[in-house]
Amino acid sequence: MTEENNNNNLSPQNKLSIEPTMHPGKAAVYALFIVFFLYQFGGGLLQILIFGFDVKDANMNALRLFTAGGQILFILAPALILAKLIYSDVTPILRVKFPNWKEVIVFVIGLGILTPLLQNFIYVQNFLIQKLSETSRFFELIKTFFDKMDKLLTNMYGGILSTTSIFEMILVILVVAFVPAICEEVFFRGFVQKSFELSIKPFWAIFITSFAFSLYHFNPYGFLALLFLAMFLGFSVYISKSILIPIILHFLNNFVSIIVYFIEGGEGLSNTVVVTSEEFSFNLISLILLSIIFFLFLFFVKKYYYKFTNINKEIQ
Repeated sequence: MTEENNNNNLSPQNKLSIEPTMHPGKAAVYALFIVFFLYQFGGGLLQILIFGFDVKDANMNALRLFTAGGQILFILAPALILAKLIYSDVTPILRVKFPNWKEVIVFVIGLGILTPLLQNFIYVQNFLIQKLSETSRFFELIKTFFDKMDKLLTNMYGGILSTTSIFEMILVILVVAFVPAICEEVFFRGFVQKSFELSIKPFWAIFITSFAFSLYHFNPYGFLALLFLAMFLGFSVYISKSILIPIILHFLNNFVSIIVYFIEGGEGLSNTVVVTSEEFSFNLISLILLSIIFFLFLFFVKKYYYKFTNINKEIQ
């Protein structure tokens, strides 16, 4: 299909307001590859050059600042540059809009339901993986790989999250919660998802963006949980038309994880916890009940969101 035919898929209103210089779907795919290369390879190479292969002996505050700088330089900056190069008006692409307090409350409630749901999901998932690994060589190899990846991530983030002063705690919150919330949401839920929305159905735009988001984090045990969380973030920005909503949710999610780590230490960071058979039954029932509550919440949002928040749907 030619570039001209692809652009004809856009509504007249969208073409008038954003005037893309290339097909939005292609722009999203190119952006994912560009940022993946810049952040994972470019950022990784810079980290090795500055701190070496073993970061355990590195100055942790310097490493934290480098991590934040990498997010800004290799994720946020490309999102802003690509948006400006491809679209004449970046405001509707990045969904720059201040939500009202009711909108924020609605989705914070949703996150409050989703967080324990996903924790129970991970417990159920890990229990099943453990049982399968005991009966299948294939799943045993998968579990061994997952364990090594999780240990690598735990060691890497453990150093960044470990603190000895109030200043370091504030710096960790800035680096692990505040900066990623802005950089990753502007790129994924802003540029990438909106570009896909201009090309394909919203569900698939949200799913593909969320899949890429989860893949970027290289967290095998947390992959599906991250996928579901990302889809909720994508849903929130699609409904609210405000990038600030997923930024707030992303920040809160990471902030809670930091607090859990401060309280529990390494156990609060690892996703490898395997529950007992008795605990599994409780976690499975909790997962089912929370899933029902969460889907009822989504139904409520889809049906009553604009009425509850006093927003005119026509001007969204």
